[in-house]
Amino acid sequence: MDAMTELRLALVGDKGNHSEPAHPKIESLLSELGATAEWLPTEKITGEADLDGFHGIWVVPGAPYLNEAGVQHAVRVAREAEVPFLGTCGGFFSALIGNALVNGVEEVVGVVEDQERYMALAIPFTCSFTGEKAPLTVKKHSRLASVYGHADDVQEVFHCSWSLDRAFMEAAVEGEMEFVAWDADGAPRALELEEHPFFLACLFQPELTSTPTSVHPLIAQFLTAAEKRAAGADPASR
Repeated sequence: MDAMTELRLALVGDKGNHSEPAHPKIESLLSELGATAEWLPTEKITGEADLDGFHGIWVVPGAPYLNEAGVQHAVRVAREAEVPFLGTCGGFFSALIGNALVNGVEEVVGVVEDQERYMALAIPFTCSFTGEKAPLTVKKHSRLASVYGHADDVQEVFHCSWSLDRAFMEAAVEGEMEFVAWDADGAPRALELEEHPFFLACLFQPELTSTPTSVHPLIAQFLTAAEKRAAGADPASR
């Protein structure tokens, strides 16, 4: 991949929070690929203006975040301004919560402001593969399937051992958002937003299996979408 000297990416998250192994991996990967990545600590994001000028938004692992309200500003900008968006691990939960806010789901009231309410929705995965590869069922003809080039024989590395209440997730995903990958127990592991240049979030961590010479296709396509935005391409172009 060519150096991306004009590409600005927002890394939304709390650097070093929960000793996330993904954080240094993401920094190193993007640096070696030539992308300019800037950390936006969640407590420093107070409005949509803090996201101005970025060509891509990556909500990185590290939930619960120090300030979920700040994360939601980033999710909203990505949705409404059609900025390419990638959410990994905790970013999946934030994307889902953002959709619940759009849909007016009752259970999401207070979750953004109160970390205790957030964690009250948390449940352990029946299938937990911390640091291990596990199989995924990917929805055919989804954007995620097109990222892989197929929907069969997909395996990914997981580090998250908990999820959000299944009933809440099913209510939260209504509207333009849909789940597009599930684990062996049928729990959702990836989602995407229809009619958006690039909006994908997953509970697996493609950054952990990426190197500068072998970038995970999900990250590669996120970067491609961000490059198109940086070049002033039609935001509706795929």
